[in-house]
Amino acid sequence: MTTLLVIAKEPRPGRVKTRLTPPFTPEEAAALAEASLADTLDVVARTPARRRVLVLEGAPGPWLPPGFDVVRQCAGGLDERLAAAFAGCDGPALLIGMDTPQVTPELLTVDFSDCEAYFGPAEDGGFWALGLAQPDPSLLRGVPMSTPRTGAAQRARLTGLRVRQLPPLRDVDTADDAKLVAKAAPDGRFAAELERLAGAGR
Repeated sequence: MTTLLVIAKEPRPGRVKTRLTPPFTPEEAAALAEASLADTLDVVARTPARRRVLVLEGAPGPWLPPGFDVVRQCAGGLDERLAAAFAGCDGPALLIGMDTPQVTPELLTVDFSDCEAYFGPAEDGGFWALGLAQPDPSLLRGVPMSTPRTGAAQRARLTGLRVRQLPPLRDVDTADDAKLVAKAAPDGRFAAELERLAGAGR
């Protein structure tokens, strides 16, 4: 069975979702980040897994459900932190971030019996999911992160492996992203928080 990894930041004002500011205040952006993280962790908690791990920058809060191991992110760039997350696994693993609260257990239930990797492209040119049957940190180290070519660069690292592609999803980076993601998952905490902020005049 697969280890499910979620890499995330503690949702603190001024430290998360800074591209939502403006139109949102740092406190509102953090509230949206917390809702997105809570939705994501809830989905992971409902997905069959060998182990569930939150790879966290910061400290856990009341948004963390039971059943997760919490591992502190290492120092270095995002590529190093993702590589270290996989290095802590001793079997098949699927990693996602906290920016796609529209994920479902069906999307995260992967089977490596006929492939060696899973790749989930993000609509902004990055990627929202990466799965490796045999976690190899070298497949991530040195990949340029947070660029429009990040997804293509990471996908190229998987050349030679049998790869199954997951559907493209939209990350929550901007206010427009937030509206579209909330529409895709209207029953989640993220959509409810966005609606609450809209009711407050946003």
